[in-house]
Amino acid sequence: NSEVSSPRFMCTHKMSSLCLLGETVIGALVLGVGIYAEVERQKYKTLESAFLAPAIILILLGIIMFLVSFVGVLASLRDNLCLLQAFMYILGLCLLIELTGGVVALIFRNQTINFLNDNIRRGIENYYDDLDFKNIMDSVQKRFKCCGGEDYKDWSQNVYHNCAAPGPLACGVPYTCCVTNKTDIINTMCGYKTIDKERLSVQHVIYVRGCTNAVLIWFLDNYSIMAGVLLGILLPQFLGVLLSLLYITRVEDIITEHKLSERLFEEKWQRSAPEFAGAGCCMCYPG
Repeated sequence: NSEVSSPRFMCTHKMSSLCLLGETVIGALVLGVGIYAEVERQKYKTLESAFLAPAIILILLGIIMFLVSFVGVLASLRDNLCLLQAFMYILGLCLLIELTGGVVALIFRNQTINFLNDNIRRGIENYYDDLDFKNIMDSVQKRFKCCGGEDYKDWSQNVYHNCAAPGPLACGVPYTCCVTNKTDIINTMCGYKTIDKERLSVQHVIYVRGCTNAVLIWFLDNYSIMAGVLLGILLPQFLGVLLSLLYITRVEDIITEHKLSERLFEEKWQRSAPEFAGAGCCMCYPG
C-alpha cells in the first residue's frame, strides 16, 4: 500500500515507537529504583506508615509510566487502532489531571499551604520513628535554612521536643534548624530551649522561618529552573498525545483507503462477470 510506505507515515511511526520505547525504559528504571529503595526501607522501617515515602511514590510512578508506555508500544507495533486510542486518552487524561491539579493548587494557594503544613506537622509527630521523613526534613531544613512547616514552633508537636517533655530535647528543635557555624564541629543541642522563645530572641541561633514558605520563595526566585522542570515533565506527554493523534489519523486513513479499494474491486469484479454466469452447464451463445 502506497499510504503505508509513505515517508510521512513511516516518520510518524518511527518517532512514536522510539518515544514510547524510551518512556517504557524510563518507567521500568523508575520502578526498579523504587522497588530497591522500598526493600532497603523495610530493613530499617520502625513505623507502619507510608507517609511521604519516596520509595512508594517511585513505585507508583514507575508502574503508571511503564503500563501506559507499554500499551503505546504494543499499539504502535501492531498498528492496533483501539490500543492507540486507549493510549492517547489515558496519556491525555494524565496530562489534564496534572494541569488541573497545578491550576487548582495556585488558585487555592492558602489552602494548599495549610494542607502542606498540616502534613508536615503530622510527620514531625513521628520524626524519630519514620526515617524517611526524618531524612527529608533534615535535608530540607539544612538546604533551605528553615525550621518546621509553618515555623519553628511546629516542633512542639513532637513528644520529645514538646515543652512538657521530661528529656533534654524538651522545648528545643533538631540541630538541622540551627544557624550553621563556621566550625566543623556540630553541636546537636544548639536548638536547646528555643520553642518557647520569641522569634527575635532566637533568630541568631536557629532558623525561624518555616520550610513551606522557604521552598515557595526558592521556587519563585528560581522560576527558570522550575519552568525547565515543568517543561521536561509536560512536554513529552504533550508530544506523546500529539504523535498518537497523528498516528491514529494516518491509520484511520489507511483503513478507509483499504475498505474503499476492496469495495471498488468487488464492484469491478461484479461488472466483469458474464451476464449468463448463472446458466450452469447449459450455457449458450446468442444466435
